[in-house]
Amino acid sequence: MTALLDAPRDAIDVRAARTDATARTAAAVLVGASLLVVTGLWAAGGGPALSGWADGPTSLGRLTGLLASDLLLVQVLLMARIPVVERAVGQDRLARMHRLAGFTSFTLMLAHIGLISWGYAAGDLAQVPGTLWDLTVTYPGMLLAAAGTACLVMVVVTSVRAARRRLRYESWHLLHLYAYLGVGLALPHQLWTGQEFLSSTAATVYWWTLWAAAAGAILVFRVGTPVARTLRHDLRVTSVVREDHDVVSVYVTGRRLDRLPVLAGQFLTWRFLTGPGWTRAHPYSLSAAPDGRSLRITVKALGDGSAQVAALRRGTRVVVEGPYGRLTERPRTRRRLAFVGAGVGVTPLRALAEGLPYAPGDAVLIQRGTALFAREFDVLAHERGLRVLHLPGPRRAPGSWLCSGPVDDRTALLGWVPDIAERDVYVCGPEEWTASVRRTLAAAGLPAAQLHVETFAW
Repeated sequence: MTALLDAPRDAIDVRAARTDATARTAAAVLVGASLLVVTGLWAAGGGPALSGWADGPTSLGRLTGLLASDLLLVQVLLMARIPVVERAVGQDRLARMHRLAGFTSFTLMLAHIGLISWGYAAGDLAQVPGTLWDLTVTYPGMLLAAAGTACLVMVVVTSVRAARRRLRYESWHLLHLYAYLGVGLALPHQLWTGQEFLSSTAATVYWWTLWAAAAGAILVFRVGTPVARTLRHDLRVTSVVREDHDVVSVYVTGRRLDRLPVLAGQFLTWRFLTGPGWTRAHPYSLSAAPDGRSLRITVKALGDGSAQVAALRRGTRVVVEGPYGRLTERPRTRRRLAFVGAGVGVTPLRALAEGLPYAPGDAVLIQRGTALFAREFDVLAHERGLRVLHLPGPRRAPGSWLCSGPVDDRTALLGWVPDIAERDVYVCGPEEWTASVRRTLAAAGLPAAQLHVETFAW
């Protein structure tokens, strides 16, 4: 085990946290500006012209179509793994923003289809279905757009929470990739029949720039960078060690891992080249601080892909994307730390407890559920002064995140860590459990900026 034994700095360097805050603000401004630009281009191209009954719905249909297209490309950029955005926001928040943008874009797209059809039917609702059919089969690019819409419908339906709960992660991930096909099939429609796309030089430049940015980001950060890193580092499995009856740790080594820009607390998406199914990527956090020589992940058997990890053989080649995640030192602003994890969610916290600098007594780990890494935490307690609180057993009550006890969650937490509001707190665990921890920390006075969370939700 490699430990950082240096004493922490007297003052925590908050420049990374400030840089990330600036990047988040800039990103929000850019998204808002893009929607304003689209609306301005619509207004400059005729906007709300109302010379006849059909003009109102048709004009609004064009606006909703433009906004839908803009948000469609924004959501692609949100999940393109652009480093400055990913570092500043983190995958959890990006996924939520991506989902919000996706559902909003989809709703606007449906409004676009309905309003345009209504307008071309001269306001006669009875003629809308026939008009929509005529538009689909006669206008250039409309059949492709219809196919793209079908892809997006499938993605949206399978992204609803109730549907996600019924799907395996592997199935959901494969279906979600059809979103890229849906976006691509929409482009010919915009080029051939979307008058706002080519109505002016400014409009043409704007839309081509946005399309090129989305396509370029995907090619560079979702394809090019992972391929380059995989070839450069030539990752291979060296051993698989059982930690519990359904939990294993996988050790991986490769070339020049000191040049892989990975931090304690981050995760990568992993593909093990073992045969059929190797194309399915699975996100696993590092469970040990990177030391430049090897990497370790710890996996619980929760699905088909994770269950197969225990059978990996020495020498198996590994393809990775990443590293990703904001559960790192970057957002840290306080000298003292607290780590709160449940079950296998303790894995990134195990890496952070090893990799972050802190003085003896300045870091506490609250571990719910099974005592995963018990011996390793004992070593960290001895060598680094980490205080470990292991809390086994079932939850004390619905909505609680703690085990049985005579007091409520907030009182118990403040009894263990009275200065919790003065610490940076790192939390990782199941989504509902994490939400309960959030509420307790807020009730204990922890500022939102000092809470750093990563959940298992997808």
